[in-house]
Amino acid sequence: MNEQQHELAKLIGRRVRTLRAKRGLTVRELSALAGVSYSYLAMVERGERLLKDRSYIDAFADALRVAPSELLGQPFLPVDPHAAEAHASIPELRLALMGMALGNPPDRRTPDEPVTRLAARVRRANRLYHAAEYGALAVRLPALLADLQAAAAASEGRTRLRVLRLLADAYHPACTLMLKALGYTDLAFISITRAGEAIAELEDPVYTALNSFFATHILMAAGSPQQALSKATTTVNLLEQHLDLPNAEVLLGELHLISATSITKDPRRPVEDRTVDVRSHLAEAVRLADEVGETRAFHLNFGPTNAKIHRVSLNTDLGHHGDAVTAGTDLHPEVISAPGRQAAYHADLGRALVHVRGKAPAAAAQFLQAEQIAPQRVHADALIGDSVSYLLGKRLPAHVQRDLVGLAHRMGISR
Repeated sequence: MNEQQHELAKLIGRRVRTLRAKRGLTVRELSALAGVSYSYLAMVERGERLLKDRSYIDAFADALRVAPSELLGQPFLPVDPHAAEAHASIPELRLALMGMALGNPPDRRTPDEPVTRLAARVRRANRLYHAAEYGALAVRLPALLADLQAAAAASEGRTRLRVLRLLADAYHPACTLMLKALGYTDLAFISITRAGEAIAELEDPVYTALNSFFATHILMAAGSPQQALSKATTTVNLLEQHLDLPNAEVLLGELHLISATSITKDPRRPVEDRTVDVRSHLAEAVRLADEVGETRAFHLNFGPTNAKIHRVSLNTDLGHHGDAVTAGTDLHPEVISAPGRQAAYHADLGRALVHVRGKAPAAAAQFLQAEQIAPQRVHADALIGDSVSYLLGKRLPAHVQRDLVGLAHRMGISR
């Protein structure tokens, strides 16, 4: 670990130790509850190991009955300059979100631009998110949200309804940016709350379901895959009553995918049950994807290709690494014009290959390809970081080792 990582490891170690003491648990008792080794937990508490693997974070948080954010404190300090730019924009974005209730419009002049221009800015924000251009997106969001909020306050009738839809479509990439890329679960929650205020006035069951879809992501990040699955299941049941509405089947497919993902994160379920249930949800998502084809509805990129990418990630998370590699064969992620999703495919395939005998060089190649496509996404992913750290301890061809050391350096990983 470098000095910055060592300081962070000590901070997190103190948090874990303090929370354990508050629960009246010994190190051995907590290690048993979390399902991790005594020695690993002891090293974490002493600040000798940096707690960044999502599965370990979730396990400790669940055992201590706290949200993962209580273990981590502030999100990890970024090493990527673009990520640093994104984090630097958070104070302004936080203030904007806190003051933007619909009944309390911002102290801002109504933007002197037509709704079509506001719509173009919203599309741009979503493209930046899917391109994993997190710094550029974070810089633009405060002004975009404030302009949309001011425009909604000054509009009436159909124009107001259109602006409210745009507002929801802007809050959603804000939510996923802060949740998945930057680690601000609280701000992600405020974002969907604000989106929900706009959507309530629309009285649109599909948009209501869309907001619930984003809420499932937040519940998973907060350490409760069980609540995430319950939320998704309730939303599926409601949405199935409105399949005659435009793009309802697209959202239904996404809900089955997020249901499958939440199941892979639930340590309370027996492994066999997880596999059966994941495959059931995935099969339904594939059926819907085949019916609707490749789509851009709600900026979610749902379709056959995205469903196949999820087949790789779900098998990887279930530990079915051979199945994940097979699922990744002859898959063409470039069909989706979303670099973030393309990079996710290569990263998840790499994580599976790490566990296949003799495939370490192939795993490294996948991580490097993912970085080439969407560097900010790869640099922010702790699971990729752990796989890279593992590979650094393997005997690899000299050129592979050289490239992997370079990737580790760019991710802030010390050998």
